[in-house]
Amino acid sequence: MQLKSQMQYKTSFFLSVFGQFLTAFTMFFGLQFIFSRIDQIDDFTYGQVLLCFAIVMLAFSIGEMFGGGLGVFPRLIRSGSLDQTLIRPRSIILQVIAPNLDFTRLGILLQAVIVLIIAIPASGVVWNGEKALTLVLMITCGSILFFSLFLLYASCSFFILQGLQFMNIFTYGAREFGRYPFSVYGKNVLKFLTFVIPLAWFQYYPLLYLLNRATGALWMFSPLLSLLFLAPSYLFFRIGLRRYQSSGS
Repeated sequence: MQLKSQMQYKTSFFLSVFGQFLTAFTMFFGLQFIFSRIDQIDDFTYGQVLLCFAIVMLAFSIGEMFGGGLGVFPRLIRSGSLDQTLIRPRSIILQVIAPNLDFTRLGILLQAVIVLIIAIPASGVVWNGEKALTLVLMITCGSILFFSLFLLYASCSFFILQGLQFMNIFTYGAREFGRYPFSVYGKNVLKFLTFVIPLAWFQYYPLLYLLNRATGALWMFSPLLSLLFLAPSYLFFRIGLRRYQSSGS
């Protein structure tokens, strides 16, 4: 129903998708511009960085398509509209996500797929079944992790009735900075993105496995460790929901 409603104005819908597609390519051209001046960044070649960039963009676009709608939580709580969802016999998260799915984000998804198709042969990775599985896990687990971050953002609204804008550092910011392997930002940042916000577990460590810089099943299945972040995000949401009191609007 949400897709049908957005398709009522087909010209506007496809222009929005095309606009998202072009906007996303600015990051791709920026990457090309940098590597036209240098050969490597932290021992990663252009093709390897391009693969990293495509994976993060693909994971983010899927995660945002579903989780981005959770950004309306502050407005729902302030207006009292959340009370309506509480009396319905369906998942609250599903009720908020479904009417706020933004299918124009397909433009970013399409761009990420195109870049991934270019990056797979350019990366120099010798592909086999195990590495193909790792690639799928990187994209899938990354999408779930980004969804978890959007859920955490929504959960904060129960306590402060506002969205915490600094959370955008870990969602939209991760999309921007994730175009490069996280090791380029230094050891302290890499540790933070490993043990606090586990973005490195779906981006950096499995990338090392794909490039034969790390071996073993741990690195192959390391994206699965990023899924652990979903548990505290959902728990925080449930705690906020139990503490929720209508704003009276």
